[in-house]
Amino acid sequence: MKKIFLILFLSPTFLFSQEVSNFLPTNNGELVHHTYYSLSYSEQHEQSEWVFYEINSNTTLGQVRRTNNFCSDKLIETNSASLSDYKGSGFDRGHLAPAGDMSFSTTAMSESFLLSNMSPQNASFNRGVWKKLESLVRNWGTNISIYVVTGPILNSCSTSIGGNNVCVPNYFYKVIYDPQNQKMISFILPNKKGNKSLNKYVCTTDSLEKITNIDFFPILENNLEERLESQIHKELWTWTTSSSTYKSKNTNLSTQCKGITQKGKRCKNKIKNSKVYCYYHD
Repeated sequence: MKKIFLILFLSPTFLFSQEVSNFLPTNNGELVHHTYYSLSYSEQHEQSEWVFYEINSNTTLGQVRRTNNFCSDKLIETNSASLSDYKGSGFDRGHLAPAGDMSFSTTAMSESFLLSNMSPQNASFNRGVWKKLESLVRNWGTNISIYVVTGPILNSCSTSIGGNNVCVPNYFYKVIYDPQNQKMISFILPNKKGNKSLNKYVCTTDSLEKITNIDFFPILENNLEERLESQIHKELWTWTTSSSTYKSKNTNLSTQCKGITQKGKRCKNKIKNSKVYCYYHD
């Protein structure tokens, strides 16, 4: 099953078979397949209820620089949110499938900036605890291949932004499945500045499924699914990250951040990896 999934998922045309379809989460929205990730788009909320992708241990991250080419997703039949929805809203265009996880090819990087892959996030959340969780998950995929489901909890929205009324979720989640070692872990994080350790946001996958009305890995055999989703095993996961979770050969290069300050000037922060933006502008 895993071998079939990898071949199809990395295909340029993404040959979507019934076997792969069964492996994806259940969807309450429009199912869309891009080259390196799939999503379920909620027209009512103008964002994805989940995105699904693999971090492959055989893929070298850090080969492609961040592009920031945000654009609407033309594959969404009802049209995705637009740049104008986020402009002046005070919220970040928060990635669901992170650009860092898509830094292995130009196609993957470009697709990560589709607005169907964005959700309104508080800046202190997006650039803080959420970024730390993304880095931790990326680190987990360094030596093994893992499957990642990420999304907003859409029934928690209390406000919206833009002419398309993009809902602003109060919570976000991640579910990570390691098929090689048969382990799973889930997180729920409030869309605000977080100061707790990442392991404090862990929840059972069962409880998350009840909140979201999504079955995240329906293809799993019932007994295995029940065991993985009903329990929390924090001790099975590593909670520290390396200094760089990118497997890039350019980690010693020091460059100036390309971000622009609120005064319209070039950011003076220096970075020492394959990124082109510092912590505040990433």
